[in-house]
Amino acid sequence: MESSMTKRSALKRQTREAAREFGVLDTPEFIQEAKVRRLPPHVGQNRPRRGEQGNGGWSPYPSNDDRDQAYLKTLKAKSDGQAELMEAIDAHNMVLALGPAGTGKTYLAVAKAVEALEAGKVGRIVLSRPAVEAGESIGFLPGDMEDKLAPYLRPLYDALSDRLSMKRVKALMAEGLIEIAPIGYMRGRTLNNAFVVVDEAQNCTYVQLKMLLTRLGWHSTMVVTGDPQQSDLLPGISGLSDVAERLQAVPNIAVVKLAERDIVRHPLVASMIGVL
Repeated sequence: MESSMTKRSALKRQTREAAREFGVLDTPEFIQEAKVRRLPPHVGQNRPRRGEQGNGGWSPYPSNDDRDQAYLKTLKAKSDGQAELMEAIDAHNMVLALGPAGTGKTYLAVAKAVEALEAGKVGRIVLSRPAVEAGESIGFLPGDMEDKLAPYLRPLYDALSDRLSMKRVKALMAEGLIEIAPIGYMRGRTLNNAFVVVDEAQNCTYVQLKMLLTRLGWHSTMVVTGDPQQSDLLPGISGLSDVAERLQAVPNIAVVKLAERDIVRHPLVASMIGVL
C-alpha cells in the first residue's frame, strides 16, 4: 500500500515537471490533479448576449467596439424647455426646435427617434443634415456618399451611440433601419413610417426647408432642429427663422423655442452665449 502511494506521488511529480518543462498543461493527469478545466479555444472574440451561447465560447479578450450596451440611460428633461420639447415630439408629427447651442435639441430628437424605433412605432430612422463647413473649406473627402457625409453627421452618430451600442447602430444601418439621407437627395421622396431628424437646419435655405418639410409621409414624425443665431450661410440666406414664424400659425405643428436657461452643457457656455 505504501509503495503504491509512493509510485503515484512519483508519477504526479514527473507529470508536473514535464508540464513545466514542455508547457503541457492540458494532460489528463495534470487536469485531474489540479482540478482545473481548460478554457475553450478563442474562436470568437464577441461576448455572447444574455441567453445566447455565443459563436466560439468565452474569451478573456472581448472587443470594446463590439460589445453590446448593457444598460440604457433614462431619458429625462433637465429643464422646462426640454420637457416642452419632449412633450411636443410625443404629441405632434411635425416639431421645430429652435435654440442656442447646448440645449439638447439634437440629442433629444435622436433619443426620441431611437425610442420610437425600439417600440415599433416607426419602421426606420432617417437622419439628414446639410453638408456645410463652419467657415472653412476642407476640400474633397474620399469614399462613398456615407464616408463623405460622416464628418458632418458625427453629432448624430454620437447621439445614436449614446442610446445604442455602435455595434447595433452599424447593424441597423446595414439593414436600412437607420438611413443617412443627404438633403440634396431628398427631393421627390415620401417618407412613410419613419422618424425624420433634420439637424443644423439654420444652414438650410428657405427653399430647402420647404422641400424637406413636404417630405413628411403617413405615420411619420419629423423633428427639425437648429440655432438661427449660428448660421454658416451668408446673412439673409438661412430660412429657418422665416419658416418657423410662418408655421407657428399652423395647427398640429409645434414650434419650441429653447433659451439660455435650457443649456445643459458647461455653465460657461450659457455665459458666453449671453455676451457673444
